[in-house]
This record gives sequence, structure tokens and C-alpha cells, in this order.
Amino acid sequence: MAAGLTAEGIPPEGQGDFFLCDIFGAIPKNDLASMEHPLFSLGTRPDRRILNYQHNGAEITVTPSVKGLATIHDKDILIFCISQLMAALNAGRQVSRVLHLKAHDLLAATNRETSGDAYRRLREAFERLAGTRITTNIVTGGQEVTTGFGLIEKWEIVRKARGGKMVSVAVTLSDWLYRAVLSKSVLTLSRDYFRLRKPLERRIYELARKHCGRQNSWQVSVETLLKKSGSASPRRVFRKMVRDMIDAQPLPDYALEELEGDIIRFSQKHAVTEAVLNAPQLKPQTLEEARALIPGADAYALEAEWRAMWVRSGSPRLRAADAAFLGWVRKRAAL
Repeated sequence: MAAGLTAEGIPPEGQGDFFLCDIFGAIPKNDLASMEHPLFSLGTRPDRRILNYQHNGAEITVTPSVKGLATIHDKDILIFCISQLMAALNAGRQVSRVLHLKAHDLLAATNRETSGDAYRRLREAFERLAGTRITTNIVTGGQEVTTGFGLIEKWEIVRKARGGKMVSVAVTLSDWLYRAVLSKSVLTLSRDYFRLRKPLERRIYELARKHCGRQNSWQVSVETLLKKSGSASPRRVFRKMVRDMIDAQPLPDYALEELEGDIIRFSQKHAVTEAVLNAPQLKPQTLEEARALIPGADAYALEAEWRAMWVRSGSPRLRAADAAFLGWVRKRAAL
């Protein structure tokens, strides 16, 4: 073990300019720019195409390394990092674009197995993220700058187990992505996002979350959906895949249906109703107690999730809403 490191292979708190990813149960967050624009490959084999995308003034070129483009599953690493940073910001902690994380925590948080092969795949994901280069004029943090960068600037294994398996990793995010975090240009994802195994399902969920959000519905043509998804499939094949999704309805939170004119409609599975407006009000100190129960958690996101659960359960009358909410939070903390 290197001098000055803890038993976990991580510098002590306050030593060096880094952020320690130690927030249990951080709510998944994704940056708006990569949800809006196709930066990741949907392929399951090495994808060495150069991608060019233009839409509403945004211009993007994505160039792979010899290992191929970063995939939508590789993006789990970025979502984990963004989630940790946002939880820390919401808790008033100092953050840095250099993050130290435990590989096991990342695998567990993103619903991955923790076998030896999983660590090998994780290393390959880091290599693709660092090797994939983006050239774009997308605005992040209120700045439009035409620039080129890697999805992560660099990464390194800080400590290995005896068998050579990575234990802790240092990741340096690009300035571009870090600006998005600092400006809070992010959206909360369903925890079930990580249960989606098919790349296209993940990408379509991102688009639904970005464009439908909390509206009752969002409609888009198959042609535009194909373009925004980044899928390399011909339109007829893509349409068939979307129809399969309509039959299966795999997306958390959103239902899909096909309308006349080659239009796909996304709608809330649990639509916002008047009941939400009449939901029990929580005291400010209750949200503070929720933060104490799950350190670093986004208390407002917890409140919104609890309200949605309350509506789905029939909007029952609550004698002590604050106590009911905190009881629900305690159960979440114990998961």
C-alpha cells in the first residue's frame, strides 16, 4: 500500500484535491446534455464508427479509440459519479472533478454482478470512456464552447487486491461534464434504469425522462426518435424494435404507444393528478431529518418519490404525514 493511503487505498480526507465517493444510496442522476444528444454507442460489440450528429444548432462528433466507442452501459460509471457529486452538493459538501471510488460500490449501485469478470468489464469500460473523444458546441453550465475532450479525462487503479482485481479507482471527469454537475444540469433517474439490459431501452428511457419529464405525455416521430437515439439500425428495423418495446412496456415510469402518422407517444404510467396537488405537506425540519437518515440524499427527490407512492396507494388520509414520510425513508435507508 502506498504511503499516505488508507486501508482502502484512498488518500485521507482533506489530503489532495479529490472527492471521496462514500455516499450510500445516492439517488441516480444523469446530465441533461448526454440525455438529449446521442454520445454513446448502443452496440454490444466494439463500435469503431465516427459518429456525427446535428440537431437544433448542436453539433457533435464522437471519435472512438482502437477499443471502440463508449457504450450506453459504460455510461453507468458517469451516472454513479454524477450521483455522488450531486448528493454531496445537496448536503453542502466540497466536491472535485477528481473522484476516488470503490469498484465494488460502483458495481453494486449500478445493479451489476461483482464477479471477477465484472471487474474486467469495468476496466474495459474505463478504457473506452477515456478513449472516446467528443467534439461539440453543446452548452453545459451556461457556456457554449466548441471543444474536444474525453468522456473522462483519465482514470487509474489506486489499489488492487492480491489477485490483481481493482479495489479502488481514481477518476478525473472532463471539465465539460463537471460544469454540468456544478450548474445542476442533471435529472433524477429511476433506480430501475439499471435493470434495463437492452441498450435501446436505456436510451429511449433517457429521452422519455428528458422530454416527457413530469408532463402527462410527449409525442415524437419515429424518424426523430431514431435520430435522437443514435441507433445505427435502418428505420424499418428500428420501428420494429420500438413496437417490441410497446408490447413489452419495459420502461420505468413511462408507457409507449404508437399513433397514426408514424408517431410514438410516451405517457406517465402514474400520471400526475390533482391528488398530488392535495398531497400532505411536510415540514422543513422533516426534510432535514430525512437527509440525516440518508446522508447526502436529495430530500426533495425523496419527497417526490414518496408523494408518487402515496398517490399510487389511493391517496389515503394521513393523520401524521411527517411521521409516515420518515418511516418510509427509514425503510429506504435499510434497503
